[in-house]
Amino acid sequence: MPSNKSVQAGLGLLEKGPSKVLGLTIGNHNITEPGQYVPRADAGSPPQLTLLGASRSKSYVVIALDLDAPYPSFDKLGPILHWVQPGLKLEAGASPGTTGSTAPLEASEPFIANYIGPAPPPGSAPHRYVFFLYEQPEAFDGVKKFAPKNGQTLGAFSRMWANLEDWEKKLGLGEVVAVNYFKSN
Repeated sequence: MPSNKSVQAGLGLLEKGPSKVLGLTIGNHNITEPGQYVPRADAGSPPQLTLLGASRSKSYVVIALDLDAPYPSFDKLGPILHWVQPGLKLEAGASPGTTGSTAPLEASEPFIANYIGPAPPPGSAPHRYVFFLYEQPEAFDGVKKFAPKNGQTLGAFSRMWANLEDWEKKLGLGEVVAVNYFKSN
């Protein structure tokens, strides 16, 4: 398993209060408490993300990882990369407000790694699907460098052993600004 310093630092934000908890709605499940269970069948499409106090003048990047592949007790293939989406901005007409639910983020740029839903092997305990949100640097050129041509999807092998620190470095990202996760199998 790759180094997980960034993963641990990101998860540590959950203890710093609601402003650090990324709003996450997947299917009809609003993840108000990190670690809520979402049935696999309900998590096949990208979640809606919201951010408490999001800035209209900023863009954000989300990176999603499955920390527990292939099994939580034997995580030798993980983390698995589930999504890299830059260009997240406040939805047109949305107000930043004071609650995460009033600040939906929508993508204004193509994905770098398309979203894939949960896919633990049969018999696995629930996996943790963690979403790390970053401010996107102003001079961000990650789409030009890393987005697949013609929106091609990323293959399974390219997703294994994902290293959050490597992605942060490649994309020029700073510290995680908000995080959340759900469990599924």
